[in-house]
Amino acid sequence: MTVIRQDDLIDSVADALQYISYYHPKDFIDAVHEAYQREESQAAKDAMAQILINSRMCAEGKRPLCQDTGIVTVFVKVGMDVQWDADMALEDMINEGVRRAYTHPDNVLRASILADPAGKRQNTKDNTPAVIHTQIVAGNTVDIQVAAKGGGSENKSKMVMLNPSDSIVDWVVKTVPTMGAGWCPPGMLGLGIGGTAEKAALMAKESLMEPVDIHELRERGPQNRVEELRLEIMEAVNNLGIGAQGLGGLTTVLDVKIHDYPTHAASLPVCMIPNCAATRHAHFELDGSGPALQTPPSLEDWPEITWEVGDSVRRVNLDTVTQEEMDEWKAGETVLLSGKMLTGRDAAHKKMVDMISNGEELPVDLKGRFIYYVGPVDPVREEVVGPAGPTTATRMDKFTRTMLSETGLMGMIGKAERGQAAVDAIKDYKATYLMAVGGAAYLVSKAIKNAEVVAFPEMGMEAIYEFDVQDMPVTVAVDVNGVSVHQTGPQEWFEKIHEAKVVEVK
Repeated sequence: MTVIRQDDLIDSVADALQYISYYHPKDFIDAVHEAYQREESQAAKDAMAQILINSRMCAEGKRPLCQDTGIVTVFVKVGMDVQWDADMALEDMINEGVRRAYTHPDNVLRASILADPAGKRQNTKDNTPAVIHTQIVAGNTVDIQVAAKGGGSENKSKMVMLNPSDSIVDWVVKTVPTMGAGWCPPGMLGLGIGGTAEKAALMAKESLMEPVDIHELRERGPQNRVEELRLEIMEAVNNLGIGAQGLGGLTTVLDVKIHDYPTHAASLPVCMIPNCAATRHAHFELDGSGPALQTPPSLEDWPEITWEVGDSVRRVNLDTVTQEEMDEWKAGETVLLSGKMLTGRDAAHKKMVDMISNGEELPVDLKGRFIYYVGPVDPVREEVVGPAGPTTATRMDKFTRTMLSETGLMGMIGKAERGQAAVDAIKDYKATYLMAVGGAAYLVSKAIKNAEVVAFPEMGMEAIYEFDVQDMPVTVAVDVNGVSVHQTGPQEWFEKIHEAKVVEVK
């Protein structure tokens, strides 16, 4: 009989969550680097360079890979021969580990979890509770897999009840483009096939805990239908040309994971959940000998990547930028931003739109300004702000026309594509939308030289800040004419990939 101490479990969970906040798994780094080396799209290559540079910086500085430090998901397998030396319930012990990890003074992690989700949506302040799945299994150990799943990728989860004769590959190929780029590709796709609806979703999530090994599978060849599906889906999705950050390119997914389970004769449930460029998961086992702490990797595991913007890159002063200047920017162009910008996410946008509707004066003047869709991590030590990467811009689409028409807002900065309604509003008001790389939050934060809360301080990370930035790299994603790089880029690379395949066949 193995005795597991309460503090050992708590310490192990806290250590794992701190560890995965700033260390990518080595298999993921290797996969991104391989994709970077063979990428032919310069925009996608630049995006992956920023992701790799950010990853190394986070490993060195022990700060979060992404400002969205995730909702914690835990898979626990408790051996039947385990005895507990504890006065807390299992879930309470795990949540105490989460609490300690997210409030660690040396590396504060952003608290993103809101209670009363359909009502007041109040922040729990410590990122608890975790989503915990427990199994009682044979054995005398406690096996735990822990992950921190970002909202941008979690929101792109898809579920379908197919007919038994339907093609799973066809459904995936049809569905992935509807996910847009808010899940921050390149990443992984996890699929659960079979069981019931909730079983398929659970399997899809658990499959994402596995290492990237698609290249090994390709070399040895598939041995069953699931492995055949992994290879078929991998090729079909990458042939779409979506590319890193949705900018168009050769690599959209780095691996495809599949778990399956027996299902009803009339059913074929399928769930697909993507993992983003901030892939965060760890595995440990408690055997009664003490806490299971993660072993830091060697910095030699990270490739030496440099990213130079070049002399031809347009430099923009946000304090003096004019409409005439902005009219010259073209979709796909790289721009370096300096000067002052405001920030604002969902809650701030909703509140401002409500104030406009009620005839109230806004607490900040948006005329001629740019607003950055971000909820930063709290700073530590000498930082002016913690990791501050962009959030998914489409969530602000429904507010965009009002903001442009009523405030004189000039431009917006976020990640991923804009919906057609937002693109139309941007074109109508000759505004622009700029894209920062999702998954490069610490790198972005280094461009921020000062940060001050200027409105809605009660909203915490949803408050409106004013950032003073220097040479913050962004891409013109929608220009004043309504041209979107997230439409033109993938279309261009879809055609290039398929033209190459036709030539290859000949």
